[in-house]
Amino acid sequence: MSERVVVLGAGYAGAAAVQRLERELPGADLTWISREPYHLVLHEVHRVVRDPGVADDVTIPIEEIAGADTTFVRGEVTGLDTGDRVVELADGREVEYDYALVALGSRTAFYGIPGMADHALTLKSLADAEAIHDAVAEAAADATSDDPARVLVGGAGLSGIQCAGEVAAYSAEADAPVEITLVEAMDDIMPGQDAELQRAVRRLVADAGIAVLTDDPIVEATDEQVVFDERDPLDYDVLVWAGGVTGQTALDGAGLDANHNRVETDATFRTSDDRVFAIGDSALVEQGDDVAPPTAQAAWQAAEVAGANLRRAVEGEALEPWTYVDKGTLVSVGERAVAHDLVGVPVRTFDSLPARLMKKLVAARWIAQVSSWRRALRAWGAL
Repeated sequence: MSERVVVLGAGYAGAAAVQRLERELPGADLTWISREPYHLVLHEVHRVVRDPGVADDVTIPIEEIAGADTTFVRGEVTGLDTGDRVVELADGREVEYDYALVALGSRTAFYGIPGMADHALTLKSLADAEAIHDAVAEAAADATSDDPARVLVGGAGLSGIQCAGEVAAYSAEADAPVEITLVEAMDDIMPGQDAELQRAVRRLVADAGIAVLTDDPIVEATDEQVVFDERDPLDYDVLVWAGGVTGQTALDGAGLDANHNRVETDATFRTSDDRVFAIGDSALVEQGDDVAPPTAQAAWQAAEVAGANLRRAVEGEALEPWTYVDKGTLVSVGERAVAHDLVGVPVRTFDSLPARLMKKLVAARWIAQVSSWRRALRAWGAL
């Protein structure tokens, strides 16, 4: 009997892992489980905040990614019974496995801030992006130049900056009176990044008319304003929270070693259970004294090695450790972009058209990898 291999999640890690496993284990009984019938190009979903019409360009149907021999199960994973080797779904169904690859991604972390989960929109799904667009459009419809719609984005990392940039672009294109404020608890935007990159992104944010407040955390959110630790409260019409990520709760009862709902693995992606591997945002993959970052490029890289390692585990071979390679940073603010530390590019930080084209090319290459260049070219204008 062939081994039953189950992949949980259709994010970057899950999609790439399924394709690698199809090559590595052509005779295996491969099942792919996802809540949605498509893969979302998450690092471009902020484009939907400006224009919901591009949703088809940033979603790829499962049937374009998986081969005919892979069984797709649409469902929400709610548990993993490692004793009986069963994946539990929200509707009561169960899927048995011999080996499981967990790639469930992450969810928004609210860090216990009172009221934030109740009042803020997030940006972790297609529905989230559409909800932000609708909320901004509704607020802007009732606004005037003297009393603009107030959009507040909490968290000035990659997601928060790109979301604010799309709101600004929507405001300009629709001639809608919108005032955008980007809030960061740390002392600068893109915390932990190189100062040169921070300065370059700050210039684009300022050019887009986005106000920035840093070095003071939000300590509470009500239905009309956010409360800071030191400065005066700030009123809003639309509140978006992009302040951080944490793991999914689906594996809480699985008995796997985890930290903040993210499963701990060694550099081979193997968890504390020999039959369970984990990659992507749902995992804390050991990288020396640190762990791999929860980024799209890390997930892409990890999936290739994880798929090969799962095949090695099935065949009783030694597993190969993975080492993450940072290939640079690309961040967009509306139609403009900044590129930093790109592998093979002699200029360390640059913006303008070359950065914009590089960002579009990276997104298009990913779409082509999991689907086709035809689909990638069709999506080019939306990226």
